[in-house]
Amino acid sequence: MRTLFNFLIRYSVVFLFLILEIISFTLIVNNQGYQRSIFLSTSNSFVAEMYEVSNTVIEFFKLKAANENLSEENTAFKNQIIKLQNELSTLTKNQKKDSIHFRIPPEMEYQFISAKVINNSTNKLQNYITLNKGLVDGIKVDMGVISDEGVVGIIKTVSNRFSVVIPILNPKIQINSKFNHNNYTGTLIWSGDDYRYANLTDIARHVEFSLGDSLVTSGFTNTFPEGIPVGTIEDFNIKESDQYYSIKIRLAVNFRTLSYVKVIDYLNYKEQRTLEKVSEN
Repeated sequence: MRTLFNFLIRYSVVFLFLILEIISFTLIVNNQGYQRSIFLSTSNSFVAEMYEVSNTVIEFFKLKAANENLSEENTAFKNQIIKLQNELSTLTKNQKKDSIHFRIPPEMEYQFISAKVINNSTNKLQNYITLNKGLVDGIKVDMGVISDEGVVGIIKTVSNRFSVVIPILNPKIQINSKFNHNNYTGTLIWSGDDYRYANLTDIARHVEFSLGDSLVTSGFTNTFPEGIPVGTIEDFNIKESDQYYSIKIRLAVNFRTLSYVKVIDYLNYKEQRTLEKVSEN
């Protein structure tokens, strides 16, 4: 208490000055019309700017929820579009019964599960991505993961509410891909150098392609349907003694800005894998 009194006594002149300034300012504003109008105009401008800043901050935090809602809606629309596309492409008419029947190819029977990226790495040799969806949402091991840009990776492990993806940026997975214009297939492997690029292997020297050609999924695996964008040819070379090209691919997905993904639920996965295992044995 003594310290407080000493502080007030020591700076009493300063406090008296401030009090007198406030009283003088109040008297001027209350008794002078011009000064009052200037004060009100300035204060209104200040308050308006504060409201604008406040609204900007509020809208920023609301943007997260809006993005999640848009991602869910986009996934739902995409599932509907795929269903309609499959029905239209396989529509046949039975002449005897004069009725319409649908037969969707089994490899095209899939739907998407929307998920948010909650952890992601791009600067390691073996990168991983964590999603906020798990078993309770229908996520299973070996499901393919894509974004609106293209292929992301494959589900590795799953818990009740989370899942971990092995992305293309991990040498542990290899994506079977093909050139969009001629269907020649190769294997996409990440070299561990740059998150923007990967290497395409197993393309023989007789195959014709050019810089900028598109690369998509081949559909030869039960992880990704055919035609999902993978990337474009950035550079390539081949030596006289080599039988296969060395091809550099610019990936379609920017993993540094990845926020929302879609997990592919291939509805006939179990049946296909069971049959393939029986054939292997």
